[in-house]
Amino acid sequence: MKSVAVMGGGAWATSCAQVLADAGHKVTLWARNESVVKEINESNKNSSFHPGVKLSSRITATTSAQIALADQEMVYLALPAQSLRENLVLWQEFVSPTCVFVSLIKGIENSTRMRISEVIMDVFKCSENRVAVVSGPNLAGEIIHRQPTATTIACADEDVAADVANSLATNYFRAFWTTDVIGTELAGAVKNIVAIANGIAVGLGLGENTQSALITRGLAEMTRLGVALGARTETFLGLAGIGDLIATSQSPLSRNRSFGEALGQGKSIEEAQLKAHGTVEGAKSLAPLLAIASKYDLDMPIATQVLRVIRDGDDAHDVMAALLDQPITAENE
Repeated sequence: MKSVAVMGGGAWATSCAQVLADAGHKVTLWARNESVVKEINESNKNSSFHPGVKLSSRITATTSAQIALADQEMVYLALPAQSLRENLVLWQEFVSPTCVFVSLIKGIENSTRMRISEVIMDVFKCSENRVAVVSGPNLAGEIIHRQPTATTIACADEDVAADVANSLATNYFRAFWTTDVIGTELAGAVKNIVAIANGIAVGLGLGENTQSALITRGLAEMTRLGVALGARTETFLGLAGIGDLIATSQSPLSRNRSFGEALGQGKSIEEAQLKAHGTVEGAKSLAPLLAIASKYDLDMPIATQVLRVIRDGDDAHDVMAALLDQPITAENE
């Protein structure tokens, strides 16, 4: 049994806390919202995100980051990518110098174009061996009901990666580990953008052919970027890549897919955000990911067209037409 902190009070943070509690650990969940903390401690529920679900009594909640982080062996981070750094800076003095950080965040920091593991190392000046990342087909709304799923744990140190994977092991949640941190993180970030594109197609009333094509070409897009940055091709063919891409693109539980669907139906950005019920990491990570791709002279047509809808307000029909108007090339070039 380990002592574990989960920093975040949202849907994914709560589901991960439940997995860790079911795995036998003592879990302290930090949330900013006092009503969320009170409800977890008094009735073992987080009705704001998982109505009707009874949480494990092994989970206790607090609004104090100092209490949550004190003497923890593992610290799971489940905050929006764009607000992570400011919180980490505030928490530096509370963190054990030997703890392992585990990122549940799938995005890129806009201002620096850093991956989340890089942000953590930058703030804490720690080695890459103390930072692990989680990415896979992990829809929080299914996990909270203990539906079977699997995920990828990545860390530069394979012993740490295996330790984190074992810490999450239950009879419904299975983790496989890798040392390909770059590939795992980029897959998690890019698949959100593809899911927005797929949602747009659904909102436009387009069928399975269109969606399958978008998902497949999206996989090629994320693989090109990842390999250029030093990732391994096989990572994108695993749980963090195609596995997460399918789940996020196809499920109505996915915020990014729901956001895109609303845009395809002609809703405004604000209306689409409301439908998503939370942070849409794909929309936030679009610009920095395209900037990284440009640095390596890589073409990312799906991401480019999604940006046209979100940033420029272009019509979704025109964007889908533009995706079909790409140059004809060999498929694997």
